[in-house]
Amino acid sequence: MKKNFIPGILGIMIISLSMLPLNAQFFTEESLKFGKVLDLVNAYYVDTVDDKQLVEDVIVQMLKNLDPHSVYVSKKDVKELNEPLQGNFEGIGIQFNILFDTIIVISPMPGGPSEKVGLLPGDRIVRIEGENVAGIGMTTTKVRQRLLGKKGTKVKVSIKRRGVKDLLEFTITRDKIPMHSLDAAYMVKDKIGYIKLNRFSLKTMSEFNQAIKRLKNQKMKDLILDLRGNGGGYLEVATRLVDHFLPENKLIVYMEGIHTPKRKYFTKSGDELRDGKIVVLIDEGSASASEIVAGAIQDWDRGVIIGRRSFGKGLVQRPFYLIDSSMIRLTIARYYTPTGRLIQKPYNDGYESYSKDLTKRYYTGEFFTTDSIKFPDSLKYQTLVNNRIVFGGGGIMPDLFVPLDTTSYSDYYRNLVSKGIMRSFVLDYVDRNRSEIKIRFQTFDKFKKLFSVNDNMLEDLIVNAQNEGLEKNEKEFAKSVNEIKLVIKALIARDIWDMSEYYEIRNTNDIGFHKAVNILQNNNLFHKLLTER
Repeated sequence: MKKNFIPGILGIMIISLSMLPLNAQFFTEESLKFGKVLDLVNAYYVDTVDDKQLVEDVIVQMLKNLDPHSVYVSKKDVKELNEPLQGNFEGIGIQFNILFDTIIVISPMPGGPSEKVGLLPGDRIVRIEGENVAGIGMTTTKVRQRLLGKKGTKVKVSIKRRGVKDLLEFTITRDKIPMHSLDAAYMVKDKIGYIKLNRFSLKTMSEFNQAIKRLKNQKMKDLILDLRGNGGGYLEVATRLVDHFLPENKLIVYMEGIHTPKRKYFTKSGDELRDGKIVVLIDEGSASASEIVAGAIQDWDRGVIIGRRSFGKGLVQRPFYLIDSSMIRLTIARYYTPTGRLIQKPYNDGYESYSKDLTKRYYTGEFFTTDSIKFPDSLKYQTLVNNRIVFGGGGIMPDLFVPLDTTSYSDYYRNLVSKGIMRSFVLDYVDRNRSEIKIRFQTFDKFKKLFSVNDNMLEDLIVNAQNEGLEKNEKEFAKSVNEIKLVIKALIARDIWDMSEYYEIRNTNDIGFHKAVNILQNNNLFHKLLTER
């Protein structure tokens, strides 16, 4: 039941995928009492009851009363929930979107089943297994239900391709499709590389290591590690990532609980990026494993943390499967940074209050200034090398604060995005102009330097918005027009190339990103931020 997760925050911190050991299965007086109540309800209650739903409701409420991150996952949701962290799913391997009630292939995944049989960007899927799927209100969920399936099974699709009169028929054999945790990796300037991670999954380290190798081959020395919006994942993966930045045998994190013995995690291979400076970008969406990485780097004075206070999730969950293949993720321990900081924010006021914490931060002004953030002296700690003051008890406080940038934000811009108008406009534009764009801009570098969103494109966007019931607001459009142009250009780059190119364009107008670059280019500023108390 995913609705019980804090929206937008994975924050899972799984330490093991093992089942509950047999010697830990026992019956207490309370568990027998609950079974007796359920029997009495079945035997004597005035109406028929749904045993399964009743038990699930009780489990959900019980776990919610323990802490905000102990949750129940129904049998049907277990696989879907695990896929992002396990790093793959099974299907035909395409990125698609629905435009004008038609399924459009954005891009076949390299080396995937669809690319192998010859599907191309811009292809329209009009039939799946002989069933018409065009012009009938097909949703993304319904498309996924038809295209996902077990590895080795086959699915037949009929494709309409521009310039080809007849439909093209393809039989695609489903396979394991990787889900990437690395969104972007590119060189920013001489010696400065940039990597953005969206989660800590089983695939993260292989992707990260490949990116580091590629960037080092391009003479990277310093690194911007972007963990903004990264809601966490596997604890062990976070510790392996920190291994790149610290010398051998340095404490990364430790965890303990009443029934979980204290366990410490130390660096092993040690300091593969020892010669360069590190800046880590975080925000209120950085949680769990992201906070372990940022906390270890900050506590050891290894790099500069910039952005806004992180989410504040310092609880460790372990999955326990139940007899019907449903699962609970139960909090078994708290984790602490090397200085002994507990990052978990308070949840004494209950689940509802906890779930609204980010909203409260916004309305109290914390996203715009640090004045509203107050930590008691009891939560004060000192870093392990330079004895700087850092705080626990509610996320990682950055060394350099970056306010939320709303200078280009307007309701008109928000509606263009939230209603899918801008995305649909770009899909249609790329679909009509893909060949011309590739001929005119043979490389991404040329596109980045020379392509611009012109007035005709903006007029077309405005007309599309009006057709969707969104009238132009002159004042708000003028406020957001530069951001609109940038996002359109970035989305076009993503559809023609990939996510790395998308972020390379988006970052050109990102305050936090530019502060990170400035810090890495200024040795005095970098060292000042790491020595100020």
